[in-house]
Amino acid sequence: MSTDTLTKTTAFNIEEVRAEFPILKEKINGKPLVYFDNGATSQKPIQVIEAINEYYSTYNSNIHRGVHYLSQKATDAYEAARQKLADFINAPDSKLINFTKGTTEGINLVAHSYAQEFLKPGDEIVISTMEHHSNIVPWQIAAEKTGATLRILPIHDSGEIILEEAAKIINDKTAILAVSYVSNAMGIINPVEELIQMAKKHGAITLLDGAQAVPHLKVDVQKLDCDFFAFSGHKMFGPTGTGVLYGKEDLLNKMTPYQSGGEMIKEVRFEKTTFNELPYKFEAGTPNIAGGIGLAAAVDFMSKSGIENIEAHEQKLLQYALNQLNEIEGFKRYGNSMHSAGLVSFLIDGIHSYDIGVLLDKQGIALRTGHHCCQPLMNRFGIEGTCRASFALYNSEEEIDLFVEALNRAIKMLK
Repeated sequence: MSTDTLTKTTAFNIEEVRAEFPILKEKINGKPLVYFDNGATSQKPIQVIEAINEYYSTYNSNIHRGVHYLSQKATDAYEAARQKLADFINAPDSKLINFTKGTTEGINLVAHSYAQEFLKPGDEIVISTMEHHSNIVPWQIAAEKTGATLRILPIHDSGEIILEEAAKIINDKTAILAVSYVSNAMGIINPVEELIQMAKKHGAITLLDGAQAVPHLKVDVQKLDCDFFAFSGHKMFGPTGTGVLYGKEDLLNKMTPYQSGGEMIKEVRFEKTTFNELPYKFEAGTPNIAGGIGLAAAVDFMSKSGIENIEAHEQKLLQYALNQLNEIEGFKRYGNSMHSAGLVSFLIDGIHSYDIGVLLDKQGIALRTGHHCCQPLMNRFGIEGTCRASFALYNSEEEIDLFVEALNRAIKMLK
């Protein structure tokens, strides 16, 4: 499909979009950069870079506690960012948006402040085989500390969760269901609404790891009806070290703060400290103010592009890539599902993923190799890792052509 056709069908011009990302002009080993490592982190548009620069250049100040002009301006911008993020995922109130440094911190917050406080021996925590280590290890620690048991939802050879088994594993002992909305290693979009409803029938609390969903899909936490939703800013064109934990108000109110210090308090006395109201209760210390403001700029960028357009464009890229990759002898895709975000996880028979990654890098192609922080998933497939090409709205069919050509050259060199 030509660029002109793409422009007509997705309502944005790919060259105009690419022009907003300064790093895409870089050359790697003398070759134009083809960046297919968006699952690890996305590149940043000029609007995000300028928003951060403007904060540090013109109104850098601490927030909430200052009465002077700069502090007030910074506070207004930071709280406006919180409201923007609430609107972005359709949270009912901005006070339910807790700023974090990423998905990992959001999950750890819930595992510490909810799970470690309220779970008891005999309770069960349910996760899936495909989870990122950040959605495994916190629950292992919580289970060890509370006497709860960790249970695992199995997957088909296609990578999809076996729903019939999920219906058996999720039962009256289930206290928490924590699953990824979209698999970071395979791109599979999980049937999270169905899983949430299974859990709710048994009175369980639900958490979604939304790190790989928010950049690619329209997210509505009220429609999903999840209790917690965690995501990262750096995967959705925002700054690193930023993220959000959304939680339902009744749960957040009864949880003990994950960290303590300034801002999360209402009154401190040596005899007793009272905690602040939401959302400040879980935001101890000076936050990443510039990051929050930059994340709001990323939301503006995504809203301007249109999440539906982003999703449609990435789906076209995925199909365009698969049409060519499936013709390569020895190509095997992991996560072979019709319900996938713009990501291809694959191996070439007889060739190590690392070797492919190194040779592609020599040709200017950036993708991820290894276990993608999903070692249990790789064990399920009996492999050490895969090559992962993950797409974003600034990627093009021409880049996929370059990628496939480079991959074929690498295969000839390695076989």
